[in-house]
Amino acid sequence: MSDERDEDGRYPFKTVIGLEVHAQLKTQTKLFCRCSTQYGADPNTQVCPVCLGLPGALPVLNEHAIELAITTGLALNCDIPAVTKWDRKQYFYPDLPKGYQISQFDMPICAEGYLDITDPANEEQTRRIGLFRAHLEEDAGKSMHDEAAGRDYSRIDLNRCGTPLLEIVSKPDMSSPEEARNYLTELKLLLTHLGVSDCEMQEGSLRVDANVNLHISKAGKRIATPIVEVKNMNSFRAVERAIAYEVERQYQEWEDTGQTIETVSKRTFGWNDATEETFVQREKEESADYRYFPDPDLLPVHIPAARVDAAREALGELPAASRERLQTQYSLKPYDADVLVNQGPAMIAYFETVATTSSDAKRTSSWIQQDVMRSLKERHEEIEAFPVDAATLGELLKEVHDGRLDNNRARDVFQHLLAHGGTVSEATAALGIEAVDDSQLDALCDELLAANPQVVEHVQGGKPQAVGALIGKAKQKNPNVNPGQLRETLLAKIAAM
Repeated sequence: MSDERDEDGRYPFKTVIGLEVHAQLKTQTKLFCRCSTQYGADPNTQVCPVCLGLPGALPVLNEHAIELAITTGLALNCDIPAVTKWDRKQYFYPDLPKGYQISQFDMPICAEGYLDITDPANEEQTRRIGLFRAHLEEDAGKSMHDEAAGRDYSRIDLNRCGTPLLEIVSKPDMSSPEEARNYLTELKLLLTHLGVSDCEMQEGSLRVDANVNLHISKAGKRIATPIVEVKNMNSFRAVERAIAYEVERQYQEWEDTGQTIETVSKRTFGWNDATEETFVQREKEESADYRYFPDPDLLPVHIPAARVDAAREALGELPAASRERLQTQYSLKPYDADVLVNQGPAMIAYFETVATTSSDAKRTSSWIQQDVMRSLKERHEEIEAFPVDAATLGELLKEVHDGRLDNNRARDVFQHLLAHGGTVSEATAALGIEAVDDSQLDALCDELLAANPQVVEHVQGGKPQAVGALIGKAKQKNPNVNPGQLRETLLAKIAAM
């Protein structure tokens, strides 16, 4: 970076961003007890002596959480160590009954890895974001502050206490809010694809903390601003806006005060979505403040290499590989492949069956993005329960591809299939759709040209689009005629005159 001021009068700087993502794992019970993890129950009804931290209650590990963590770690290109252990992280929150959290400190279940994301500066390239670790820990409860409702007290719901979390900690490899958004989008896609988390931010099953600071170039030196961890962000858009705001705030603070990472310790800021501003919450604790020590009630977990190998074999095709394959195998554009992959493995399988049956991948992609996905949204259904199965839609689009149906008539058939089911042939028969043979088409074209000599003159005069005036008239006489075939036949007949 140059150390000369830019046109706005500011020294050049680089934004440094690292993200901590807490993903709630999709287990039926909590990490160390058999209480349900289902969302939406009445407050404090899914608790027991273990997650309430009552004296004498001992934790028992949920093995399914271990399996999901290993699966996620492998998908994130992490190393899975042979041994991992549990630690107590000491801090006091009203919604943490034990006064400590069972977490992992120096021996996490997933060591260094990485995630490749789309480069926002060039969507045809990728950026590799490194990961420090991904570790398991139990969640705290939830504090509810209702000052707006006139309450001058807070309430505590401990249903979430003890829910298994996988905390995925990136390296500070991101340098813009857009990169942070792309990272979160790709990570969420991966987690939902694997089925390890539903990633519902509004339910608290995916939470994001952003660590942000600036590296400013001045007089040939790099000056780092104090690191700020931003919390309370309830959407990826909020993350992007909070980072953008914090970049501007930190630069202005440095200009005003000269504070650097050497003079001010790390701080925690909140994000106010209404005012679109960050605000100071507290100074950030360091690892020594948490007084980590190995949990005496839990044994280390030994992970055999054979178990890791089996989990790796079961991963299947991951989203990035699916996107690349759809582009190369079916000649889809990157955007179209991305839309399909974002719908999940079931939609990819549906697309491939339709594309193979219809012999028209491009048309298949268009129909799925427009007709199928719109119908799914209207019907509040998943693709697995869609009444028009992939083989049937493939047969319908094959009729379009081969010229036996035009798109408009095919959509009539599609709507009939949605409402009544059955086969393509049954739907076309019910709608009175019949094939138009060559002799019928020739006779219709001759009739239209004889009745509309001005159209012939316009086409012969270099305006082939004029033949379009005859398409509507033809459909009135025979609604089964294919507009594309009709246009070609009309132009051929005029050319031969």
